[in-house]
Amino acid sequence: MISNQILQSNIEGLKEITRIDLCVCDVEGKVLASTFEHAEEYESSILAFVDSPADSQVISGYQFFKVFDEHQLEYILLAKGGSDDVYMVGKLAAFQIQNLLVAYKERFDKDNFIKNLLLDNLLLVDIYNRAKKLHIETNVKRVVFLIETKNEKDTNALETMRSLFSTKTKDFITAVDEKNIILVREVKPGETYEDLEKTANTILDMLNTEAMSKVRIAFGTIVGEIKDVSRSYKEAKMALDVGKIFYSSKNVVAYSNLGIGRLIYQLPLPLCRMFIKEIFDGKNPDEFDEETLTTINKFFENSLNVSETSRQLYIHRNTLVYRLDKLQKSTGLDLRVFEDAITFKIALMVVKYMKYMENLDY
Repeated sequence: MISNQILQSNIEGLKEITRIDLCVCDVEGKVLASTFEHAEEYESSILAFVDSPADSQVISGYQFFKVFDEHQLEYILLAKGGSDDVYMVGKLAAFQIQNLLVAYKERFDKDNFIKNLLLDNLLLVDIYNRAKKLHIETNVKRVVFLIETKNEKDTNALETMRSLFSTKTKDFITAVDEKNIILVREVKPGETYEDLEKTANTILDMLNTEAMSKVRIAFGTIVGEIKDVSRSYKEAKMALDVGKIFYSSKNVVAYSNLGIGRLIYQLPLPLCRMFIKEIFDGKNPDEFDEETLTTINKFFENSLNVSETSRQLYIHRNTLVYRLDKLQKSTGLDLRVFEDAITFKIALMVVKYMKYMENLDY
């Protein structure tokens, strides 16, 4: 069903051109949009016209028209003016509303199709049949962007997204829950993942400035067939979750850049607990003091380079060596040895993942 604001805008536009008053009512005589006052006085005439077999009729000086949607009566249009063109203008207005109905229905059908496609609710044969009926190309390269808003039902963010991509007929904007906006975007020839990240940052800036919305954005991998769009959506969802755990400072996360975090995210919690117990012998890495944690993180940031780490921490090289020796005694892992460093880094990431998942349970 077309919104009353759209109907009002259209009939006001026609009045500006033709100087003829117009009114649109539903089949129960309720006024939905009008360019003149007291249109509700014609309710009984409208109801009588609804029951009549005529498609158009002159009643009380007004020209009445029926507007159908696939043989189903949807609206009654009233037209009145001082010229002889009232019938022609009324017919034109009725035709325009009928076209709006078709356009809105197609948009709804496309939105419904995209939602079901993302959620894997369609059989393979249905995907291609419905795509053909809706004139959606099946072999265009696409990628799914997932925009998580801070507030539920963020209409400003949704409208800004629609204004950004409304002119691109091969892009689709939808939502399957109240916190996430989904953009299914066409990937142009030669476009790389770096370009997609730039697009994500553009969206981020636009939503921050125009819609005043704090958002996080994740995107999946590029797919070449419409049947694989749901895979890109699942990847974007995983990227959003993994990003919250391991890359909390980043507002844009790509599935292709998740690295080892993607593997850890798929581990069962009992296995994680067993691994941490083996590595730290029952100790909790959270028990490390702030100085030790800062040293560890800075050492990893500088690719296990002792000289550069001590310089950035403003400490003597021997002080850093002392701290690393102390850590080795308590954990049995020497971060200067590549294999031990990998084990320790993974263990810290596993602990982060466990804490995140345990907090979700609460």
